[in-house]
Amino acid sequence: MKYLSTRNKKIYKDSCEAVLSGLAEDGGLFVPEFIPKIDFSLLELPNFSYEQLASRLINLLLPDFGEEVVKNCVSEGYFGKFDVPQKVDLKYAAGKAFLELYHGPTSAFKDMALCVFPRLLTAAAKIRGTKEKIMILTATSGDTGKAALEAFADVPGTGITVFYPEDGVSDIQKLQMKTQEGSNVTVCAVKGNFDDVQNAVKIAFSKLKFEDVKLSSANSINIARLMPQVAYYFWAYGQLAKDGKIAIGDSVSFAVPTGNFGDIFAGYLAKKMGLPVNRLLCASNKNNILTDFLNTGLYDKRREFYTTSSPSMDILISSNLERLLYFASDENTDITANCMKDLNEKGIYTIPPELLQTIRSDFDAEFAGDEEAFAAIKSLWESDGYLIDTHTAVGYACAQKAYKDEMVVVLSTASPFKFSESILTALGLDAPKDCFESIELLEKTCNAKAPERIAKLKEKSVLHSDVIEASDLCSYVEKKMGK
Repeated sequence: MKYLSTRNKKIYKDSCEAVLSGLAEDGGLFVPEFIPKIDFSLLELPNFSYEQLASRLINLLLPDFGEEVVKNCVSEGYFGKFDVPQKVDLKYAAGKAFLELYHGPTSAFKDMALCVFPRLLTAAAKIRGTKEKIMILTATSGDTGKAALEAFADVPGTGITVFYPEDGVSDIQKLQMKTQEGSNVTVCAVKGNFDDVQNAVKIAFSKLKFEDVKLSSANSINIARLMPQVAYYFWAYGQLAKDGKIAIGDSVSFAVPTGNFGDIFAGYLAKKMGLPVNRLLCASNKNNILTDFLNTGLYDKRREFYTTSSPSMDILISSNLERLLYFASDENTDITANCMKDLNEKGIYTIPPELLQTIRSDFDAEFAGDEEAFAAIKSLWESDGYLIDTHTAVGYACAQKAYKDEMVVVLSTASPFKFSESILTALGLDAPKDCFESIELLEKTCNAKAPERIAKLKEKSVLHSDVIEASDLCSYVEKKMGK
């Protein structure tokens, strides 16, 4: 299958080459030349294991790898790394379903893709006979960084450098990255917000060239990071049917805490592949640029940036939105390229009314600030004894606004113990300044145990302490590469 640039269809690669490249030469994102339809009956969904389902779907989306290679990448990537045997879980509270995606090695939903991604990347290199070392450059707003570091640590033939906004992640997220072990990993803080970091990394991709090293990305701009995320939408649907909440064929809506638009775009792909998705709710925090865009068609990044209690959503440039513009415009690369050009040069673009109407046929949009998210955490705990993190709280609060009396699936994206200080505040308690004391208080308050991998962070040594200006990112990478 060809993978085309969202900005120029004349730029294309097969799926292996697209995975290795990350970004297209013109700065566009790779998209499949067509969205394949599922090759099994929906009646089979409740009977699939998560690994079987993920393998089938990834093979459809990345066909150049081969069925056996994909199967091995999935089984080896997931083996022994999750707290629940089915990898994800579905819980019911307050009339909603919560799809728990945080039972992996870093207690965040990014594990669902990043446990598999390094294996897909190295498999692509082997298939294409790539001799260069693969260097991953990644910007993170919190969870991607640790999940990518965990996945790539000591993987032969690869290296990884993760950049994060110095004051834009939680204490636990920061410690998860700064204590990461591995002979091939580098972690560096960047002064500024996530958009500053992400832009600097994109510049690095366009400027840096090495003879013996191939640069790639672990962000959802890379199709191999994005495609495994489609699987949990299908799994949730099968589980709802197994639990008797729906009948096969019924349509289901999903509420998705959204920052870079990758997670919710995976839901869009699932719908286009044949999953009966009714609505996709784009749930934003106070940085509600996506809410405004989906309601008006105007994307304007020239606005105040807010640091919130849901830091992984503190984003004003949502990269994967470009892929939606491509498909919703009937693959009109001129529209996509012009929008991205205007965004880069003017900080603003507007889409035609008919394109907005097409997008609105699949998407709804709401936002919830910290106060609403905290109220959602407290009410859900008091009514059902169910604890959610701050990002999930944004999704739940928005779902209550948009679909108050409907059974919808809220994507639960991180363990609440990654944000214990905020959770305690939401519950009306004084949070200790020390993050580990906050974890212990939250455990005692809720009679629950934090994931062991989080609790044990206090025993680990800080191994990475570099801090740079965003403008120095390219030279930092060159220095680390010995160039």
